[in-house]
Amino acid sequence: MNMNRRDVLKYGAISVAAATAATMSGCSKTEAKPTAAKTCSSNKNILGKHQIVVIGGGFGGLTVASHLKKNDSNFDVLVIEKNDTFMSCPVSNTYLGKLEGMNVGKFIFDYAKPVEKYGYSMLKAEVTNIDREAKEIHTALGIVQYEILILSPGIAYDYEGQFPTWSKEKISHISRVAPGALIPGSEHIILERNLKNMEDGDVIITVPAGKFRCPPAPFERACMIASYMKKEDIAGKVIILNPTNNIAKGAAFKEAWSELYGNMIEHIDFATITDVDSSTKTVTYTQKVPTGEKDKDTGSDIMKDVNKSHKYQVLNLIANNKASPVVQMATLETTNDSFHKVKMNGCSFQTATDKDVYAIGDVVGHGIPPSGQTANWAGIQCANEIAHRLHGKAYSLPVEKTPVSAGNVCYSMVGDKPEEAIMVTHDFSWTGTVITGKGNVPKAPDGKYRSQATAKALHDWYRGIMGDLFS
Repeated sequence: MNMNRRDVLKYGAISVAAATAATMSGCSKTEAKPTAAKTCSSNKNILGKHQIVVIGGGFGGLTVASHLKKNDSNFDVLVIEKNDTFMSCPVSNTYLGKLEGMNVGKFIFDYAKPVEKYGYSMLKAEVTNIDREAKEIHTALGIVQYEILILSPGIAYDYEGQFPTWSKEKISHISRVAPGALIPGSEHIILERNLKNMEDGDVIITVPAGKFRCPPAPFERACMIASYMKKEDIAGKVIILNPTNNIAKGAAFKEAWSELYGNMIEHIDFATITDVDSSTKTVTYTQKVPTGEKDKDTGSDIMKDVNKSHKYQVLNLIANNKASPVVQMATLETTNDSFHKVKMNGCSFQTATDKDVYAIGDVVGHGIPPSGQTANWAGIQCANEIAHRLHGKAYSLPVEKTPVSAGNVCYSMVGDKPEEAIMVTHDFSWTGTVITGKGNVPKAPDGKYRSQATAKALHDWYRGIMGDLFS
């Protein structure tokens, strides 16, 4: 049978056996008619061929899909997403803080409305492999063929690299009882439940090493959890274990921690988590502390590692981040660090490895901050770039328009009753080789970083971007 756009939303509920007899609507640049699976191959379970396939239905993936259709309604665009629903990580810390009106329903959206509104197709399936030579995406339901592929798959946690002695069973257990809550799904629900059930005691939040999704997130979360503990009259501290002394929006967060929460929030520099005993609720970590001696050449403090431990009531172990395994499946050239960002073709969103594969979102190799707003901005640029290409027109980011003022605006809620927030803006620039971002943390008119006006702007931003994606 042939499937229309409405049918494809239901496709995830079809059994694999039934799926082998089905096909999605597909088209090439020259043909917009449905293609039956039997015409593609008699030996493979080909679900269909599409002009443009987007892997990932997050901020970046949905933005690039909708803006491709805005550029040309005849573009055949398919989004492959493994989750049933969309969940927003941006602003979700307010749910953990139990701010008024910020329940879990504020962050979960279904995909049906944007599919109908913008006219792209959607397949609920998990990607298992990518064959760039054959231009095939292998999923648990079958194979999708493409002409242009856009990767916006997000992140994964690197438990194996961070805790090499942990067994698979321990990794699975810790990820359940002490979730990172940087990936949409049940993690936020579990963390919220752990907070709701906690007794007096401490909450420990760990900061990942290296590149990770939303650098301000652990520090905003500390504020929201401390706010929740104050409202619920829970005695204890929120302790942040940071492997460096870097704090995104550092001066602004420190101001909020000191003035709003006193000694409730404790930030520990150069503290690297080494193990967790969930039975005794104990975290062990090493902290670099000064020995009191100076390096003869540099004059800097000589440091030593000290082993420490701390008991907790709730642990939010945000493991080190890495690019989604989808990037490895695509065998693209990546950076040599532990995250493995995709190397880009100059200031394009086209990858350096393959002219028919593009990347946006967390995995993009440009020097711009990972955030929902940045993914939205990049999705629009990527859509424009591909649209020009398919229309036979040259395209490049215009040098005369650089820098882009406030290409990224990231808000963090730090207080409740009254709600107060801080923000950072990034101006994006490019010179022909890479897109970069320069950050600025503005102060309110009263000289403080936080304000009620910024809290209102946070809510306005969230309503606006969710409205663009889903209404």
